[in-house]
Amino acid sequence: MLLKALGYIGVQSTKTEEWDHFATNLMGMQKVDAGGKMSAFRMDDRKQRLVVTGAENNGLGFLGWEAGQRSDLEEVAARLDKANHKVEWGSEALAAERRVKELLVFDDPGGHRVEVFAGQEVATDPFEPGRPISGFKTGPLGMGHVVMNVEHVKDLLPFYCGILGFKVTDYGLKPYPLYFLHINERHHSFAMVGSGKKSFHHFMVELMSFDDVGQGYDLAQLEQNRIAYTLGRHANDHMTSFYARSPSEFFVEYGWAPRTIDVDTWQPHETFDGPSLWGHERLHLTEEEGRGRMREKRLDTARRGVRAPDPTPNCAWLDAAIRQE
Repeated sequence: MLLKALGYIGVQSTKTEEWDHFATNLMGMQKVDAGGKMSAFRMDDRKQRLVVTGAENNGLGFLGWEAGQRSDLEEVAARLDKANHKVEWGSEALAAERRVKELLVFDDPGGHRVEVFAGQEVATDPFEPGRPISGFKTGPLGMGHVVMNVEHVKDLLPFYCGILGFKVTDYGLKPYPLYFLHINERHHSFAMVGSGKKSFHHFMVELMSFDDVGQGYDLAQLEQNRIAYTLGRHANDHMTSFYARSPSEFFVEYGWAPRTIDVDTWQPHETFDGPSLWGHERLHLTEEEGRGRMREKRLDTARRGVRAPDPTPNCAWLDAAIRQE
């Protein structure tokens, strides 16, 4: 595949102090010096993963997808050009700001800014979490995943799959089209909900220990209206997680132990279960907005006895020892 993983996310928000607290004290990221009005945060050995730009607009600023080398960037640029899709090479100044060697810049058909880069900078000093956590699961799986609300999935699916090379993992068609796409062994790095809206729904980070998630859940409950979805487990990727309301109002999924897939043998398929096996009560919705309908989907899934396999046993101490080696 041309693209390897989700490399970084840029958020537009003037609430930089609130983001500093949210990213470090709740999520456990490490704040690093970004200069000017920007805040930047580490999750691992990469110099930055999350950037808050300080811009007036509130929401998603850009998505950075990692490619292997310059030839991959050239191939992406050629495909975009062939499709009459405007693409530019990022300046040296922008590459330095993003902490990468070089990058392409373009918009997807939904108007979201996309950056494809090669050569993300690696820090020499170890990652120091903002609160005690076992760490984030990144590496070849990338930073995590992102989910977008879009007006029409059919407008974006050919772009992401046909040009950028994403593959469909699974999809649902009712009550609205929902497609999950992969570029590595992570079940999905990108998903689109054809809700008729145009907004950033959430990004996900995966923790190395279930206790990291549980302790984050405790911390989130101390803040009024911070929890958007209660603790629960998804039906398709089997992740156990909760969703926190970010300072920019979109959500951040904080999760553990999702399934991985074999990209060489995986077959896309339609799913019919609700999004969650249990939990994930939509606290941000009223009954009229669909909270009850989503609850009934979970209860129907439970009545049918749907189960996910137990995740691989997780030992935070062993994970830390392996990373130390």
